[in-house]
Amino acid sequence: MTRKKERIDELATAAAGEGQVADAGAVAGGEGTSLWASAWRRLRRNPIFIVGAVLTLLVILLAVFAPLIAEHGPTDRILADKVSRSSNPVPGPEPGSLLGADSSGLGWDLFSRLVYGSRMTLVIGFAATLAGFFGGLVLGTLAGAFGGWVDSVVMRIVDVMLSIPSILLATAVATLFGDPSNLTLIIAIATVQIPIFARLLRGSMLAQRSSDHVLAARSLGVRRGAIVRRHMLPNSLAPVLVQATLVLATAVIEAAGLTFLGLGAATNDVPEWGQMLGESQAFFDSFPHLAFWPAGCIIVTALGFTLMGESLREALDPKSRR
Repeated sequence: MTRKKERIDELATAAAGEGQVADAGAVAGGEGTSLWASAWRRLRRNPIFIVGAVLTLLVILLAVFAPLIAEHGPTDRILADKVSRSSNPVPGPEPGSLLGADSSGLGWDLFSRLVYGSRMTLVIGFAATLAGFFGGLVLGTLAGAFGGWVDSVVMRIVDVMLSIPSILLATAVATLFGDPSNLTLIIAIATVQIPIFARLLRGSMLAQRSSDHVLAARSLGVRRGAIVRRHMLPNSLAPVLVQATLVLATAVIEAAGLTFLGLGAATNDVPEWGQMLGESQAFFDSFPHLAFWPAGCIIVTALGFTLMGESLREALDPKSRR
């Protein structure tokens, strides 16, 4: 036994001398990193994430600094004297008006309305996603934490909502309100997002129910509410937060689609890209740029959120780590 102990000490000392073991109980390679820190390290080297982040940041800056970027207000009739229904319904670009007039026939500046339109589009997208996230958080937590008949009832409701095409469900909810507005638009889009978050969170929480730390907490007599708040829910939010980034892109597109159909605000004093796209239909043959610019803004915004969400999902997925 003495000889074996001496031999083990010799091997440990030799390994430490070669830099393989620095100390008893220490792991070679330094301290460990958290999941989010490791994901951020990979994201910084991912060109797809960088492109998505740049596009998203540009749109956000456009919305925040709209008064500084746009030379005119969204309802300033700077080209009213140039509008002629018969010969010149949409005046073209000129000094002080980068893209010319919009399709309203009131002489509003198209570039200024595009810049200010980013505000309403992002507000609708963020608000709808946030409302859908909290709604799904409640339903997913109930289903994943309690299980049994609560899980069955919640999931059957979610299944019914998921069986209806999203744009059809959002349209049905929006038409329930007699007076369409941006608030009703947010409610309609959030209703579509709730079952997505609920199902994803419920699956994550079911995986957490059989984990070692949850079983240990139960064996120590910790109450179910405390286990859900302190252990199950925090460890289940990562995939839901990633999904929220992807849903933002969907919310922007759905908001544009519903306003295109006339289910948004009744007036166009506050511009929104989908509404501008719908108003350009009457002039599409002669002035296609009226549809090109708002459609391009919608595509770029949705692309930015999608690239960021997909990159974040891959960075947090253990199977895709290299």
